[in-house]
Amino acid sequence: MRSLDDIQEEYEFLEGDERYRLLIELGRELDPMPDALKTDATLVRGCSASVWVYPTEAKDGGETLHFLADSNAAITKGIVALVIAAVQDKPAREVAEMDVTGALAPFDLKNQLSSNRTQGVPNMIALVREHAARLATA
Repeated sequence: MRSLDDIQEEYEFLEGDERYRLLIELGRELDPMPDALKTDATLVRGCSASVWVYPTEAKDGGETLHFLADSNAAITKGIVALVIAAVQDKPAREVAEMDVTGALAPFDLKNQLSSNRTQGVPNMIALVREHAARLATA
């Protein structure tokens, strides 16, 4: 998965439909999420499309966060990929204290996309940060 900085650098040079295409491409780059993990427990509430986020064990035994995520809508899946890119494989303590909304601010999603497409973003961020906080205090 690309870093958020790399994505932002590319995003800034694009306009309109090209930005949509980039989001769709980002969604396709997410690690595959097995259908068995797409349950009510992993469903993010408040999204217009179905979005699932599942924390997995990081390769380093738990020091960092790693998430699987998916959506049944291509643009929404790209937005999920942006959120995940902001936190993927970072230490739980860092993510728990991170301003994820601020990290995503340069993408200006609220003005670039319809409110239906972005309404679940705060819930995705909250879910990721809550998981990070649980791991950071464990």
